[in-house]
Amino acid sequence: MASLPEQFIEVVARHPERIALSGPDEQLNYRQLHQAAASLAGQLRTLGVTRIGLCGDNTPAWVVADLACLMAGVVCVPVPVFFSKSQTEHLIQQAGLDALLFSAEAEQAETIGHGVWLRQLPVSATAAGTPEHTAKITFTSGSTGTPKGVCLSAQQMAATVGALKQRLQGVELQQHLCILPLATLLENIAGVYLPLLMGATVTVAPLQTLGMTGSSGLDLDPLVAALNRYQPHSLILVPELAMALVKAAEQGRLATGSLRFLAVGGGRVSPDLLARGQAVGLPLFEGYGLSECGSVVALNIPGAARDGTVGLALDHVQVKVDHAHRILVRGNTHLGYLGDERKAEGWLDTGDLGALDAEGYLAVNGRAKNLIITSFGRNISPEWLESELIQALGAAQAVVFGDGEPRPSALVVIRDSRSPDTVHDALIGLNAGLPDYARLQAVYLRRQPLTQAQGYITANGRTVRHRIQTSLPALMADAFPLFMTLSVPRGTSTKQLTPGDSNMAFFDQLQSETAQARAHVTNAPVIQAIGEGRFGLEGYTWFLTQAYHHVKHTVPLMMACGGRLPERLEFVRKALVEYIEEEYGHHEWILNDLEACGEDKEAIRHGQPDTSIELMVAYLYDRIQRGNPAAFFGMVQVLEGTSIELATPLGEAIQKQLGLPDQAFSYLYSHGALDQEHFEFFRNLMNDITDPDDQMAIIEAARMVYRLYGDMLHSIPLPARGKEQRHEAA
Repeated sequence: MASLPEQFIEVVARHPERIALSGPDEQLNYRQLHQAAASLAGQLRTLGVTRIGLCGDNTPAWVVADLACLMAGVVCVPVPVFFSKSQTEHLIQQAGLDALLFSAEAEQAETIGHGVWLRQLPVSATAAGTPEHTAKITFTSGSTGTPKGVCLSAQQMAATVGALKQRLQGVELQQHLCILPLATLLENIAGVYLPLLMGATVTVAPLQTLGMTGSSGLDLDPLVAALNRYQPHSLILVPELAMALVKAAEQGRLATGSLRFLAVGGGRVSPDLLARGQAVGLPLFEGYGLSECGSVVALNIPGAARDGTVGLALDHVQVKVDHAHRILVRGNTHLGYLGDERKAEGWLDTGDLGALDAEGYLAVNGRAKNLIITSFGRNISPEWLESELIQALGAAQAVVFGDGEPRPSALVVIRDSRSPDTVHDALIGLNAGLPDYARLQAVYLRRQPLTQAQGYITANGRTVRHRIQTSLPALMADAFPLFMTLSVPRGTSTKQLTPGDSNMAFFDQLQSETAQARAHVTNAPVIQAIGEGRFGLEGYTWFLTQAYHHVKHTVPLMMACGGRLPERLEFVRKALVEYIEEEYGHHEWILNDLEACGEDKEAIRHGQPDTSIELMVAYLYDRIQRGNPAAFFGMVQVLEGTSIELATPLGEAIQKQLGLPDQAFSYLYSHGALDQEHFEFFRNLMNDITDPDDQMAIIEAARMVYRLYGDMLHSIPLPARGKEQRHEAA
């Protein structure tokens, strides 16, 4: 088989003037691209480098540098733009890099032409051994976050490209747009090498101009605008991008006429999503692969696609599924991992579970190590359920858990403002279509995504399940539970319900019984306005002012509550002592924040609150003095739960929009983190409250406080949107 550079030269000879590479500010035809890469390859040989890290954003210079490494026989190590500093340093040391190439100007680097910059590196004494014939080392973040180097030969990469070219020979693809980072092996192989050897044009653009940030950040509007502008024939997508484009097409925002082949990989895709895409002109085709096999192993294509599968294996590999349902691959597997002994020949255990039908179509059912086994002995792939949740709910993220439980549960991230009731209704529909053993018993709704900084996802956006499992109690406390197996029929009012009739813990019952009231808080216009960048200093200082006027009563309310509690609730009084110690003085933090915003804190100290806050505080004092003092904990349910869900993310957005110093956000930032610990403490405390009257008092108070606190949020002054004033009141 001819090498990739040799095959590229053949295409150059056939189409020297055809545009090969296009960027925002330049275009290179095939002859120019070959000349640039060959010139750069000569410089690399002269410098005597043997291993180079390739850094930077998606630009034509990145592609030129990558091709130059192939031509010069230099080991190329793409450095993902989303790697952390520690991951990048690990990569550099383990790979023993001689130098770094950059696709744009960089510090301590010198230009070597064609938009490429080079920085020499000191020799590393900790460099790992590299298998013979290694041409590219692709680093995967792995489930632990420590990058692992997969060593590939030029021959292996050429074999993958050749097999893809053969499989797609009936599909006319002349314009490919790279929207994944070029350092991603799939985009590198199938988005650059493949189109170039097909004589097509590869278009690259800085990821931010396409709405892409980090490993998994997406701003859909710039992406849709770019697709409408570039009119590509082909794209490579991950499932989240596929879902976003389907939504855009369904809304009529995305022009689909030019699109001919959209490959989707990197995670399981719901068949319903693929069908929705096809219905609106998005030719979505699911595939499967892994770095150890040169990226692509199997692929559906027009005329040879089967729902629920990732297609037929490419001709350069063999695939089988063993007795334990594990997918094995042979024929074009990697040389080994960086620093390990050379991999033995034979079948590669992918670690994935799957099945092959009679005609050879491969279904992938998830990772073997992630398999959930219910207490009834039924096996469930979490990836399957997660893809169904994401499709059914339009969720940003989903993590299914419940090993050893009768039925699975899930954490689900939904970024929009849909109410819990709306989500619950969608879950009922999803459960109705699932086999009984896989129906979800509970879903914990989050507004904040799981992030790499928290250690919950890897650099390439995959969930770190063991880390999430360890943190489940805190994550569940920081979420709104939706129970699918209540013993009380949906729609039954609390007045018809005697607390204790439900078979769930009281904290969970409290969450469920106040869901409708809580929606008044989460649906406040201010939350959407902040997300849209429509929030001003007036609104922020107004909110802080109201916060001061209720927070200053927190400790007095706790003291009043403690004084009225009966002896049977002595354990609650003890908990209040801890609360008081934690909460004392927080109202002064708010005044300091207001002063940092330019307000007169003494005037605010002696001012009057909004009517909603005045009524909320008066109601709580009244319930403690004339009713059941346990009602105080209805306020705790509202304020601590709300601060966990909204404080930190909204604080960050507000600070970015208003350009205020950190000193103006001590209240919001401290409560986002502090209340997570408080809320877990609160959960356990509520579960110890068993008296029906106490439970009812807390539920009713929480409903009232959600109402009044929500009224305050609805009254926050907002800038006008166009000609329409968005200052709404409940």
